[in-house]
Amino acid sequence: MRTKEHHAFALEGIFIVVIEFIVFFVFLSFHLYIIAGILFITILFTFYFFRNPKRIIPSDSNLIVAPADGVVVDISEVKERLFLKREVLKLSIFMSLFNAHINRFPIEGEVLDIHYNSGKFYPASREKSSLLNEQNGVFIKTKNDKRLVVVQIAGIIARRIVCYAKRTNIFKKGEIFGLIRFGSRVDVYMPFPVKINVKLGDRVRAGETIIGVIDE
Repeated sequence: MRTKEHHAFALEGIFIVVIEFIVFFVFLSFHLYIIAGILFITILFTFYFFRNPKRIIPSDSNLIVAPADGVVVDISEVKERLFLKREVLKLSIFMSLFNAHINRFPIEGEVLDIHYNSGKFYPASREKSSLLNEQNGVFIKTKNDKRLVVVQIAGIIARRIVCYAKRTNIFKKGEIFGLIRFGSRVDVYMPFPVKINVKLGDRVRAGETIIGVIDE
């Protein structure tokens, strides 16, 4: 089941909402109004969490957009050991419970490889979550033969990473490629010369905020 651009609600949330409604009506039928009221608030939050807001995607091929909504918590030079195997620039975005959790491609490109790794569930705002948490890495090649990596990282509450991308798939910039349920982080690894367009603490919007410009 894959969320499309025109859906206002991520389809992965439908099953959760249905279960919540069933439990809500069960408690309501037994006149347990306080518990039913709490469940109704939970249902509203679920709709809010799985929202899929429309975004205006910048068209310039040299622009890299944020893959997730949230706050920039790290910009640093590190060694990406799985795909690129070299020193790169890493930018990390932390998604709180109140951010939309739809993930979007930061740039148009082909999926060269995907690697999922089960792991721990440290708070996603901490740097060690990039190394130790459950995560899913997507290796991308652009039409100009640039390479970069996007990694979805589960947090202390998130226990379900969803990734639609498959090897050889081609995604447009800003196109939805997955989501993470209930608090998480997304890292972007860029090995090419790039001018960063954001700073630590900035709030970004997936598919819309320009986080970097490729220096040709």
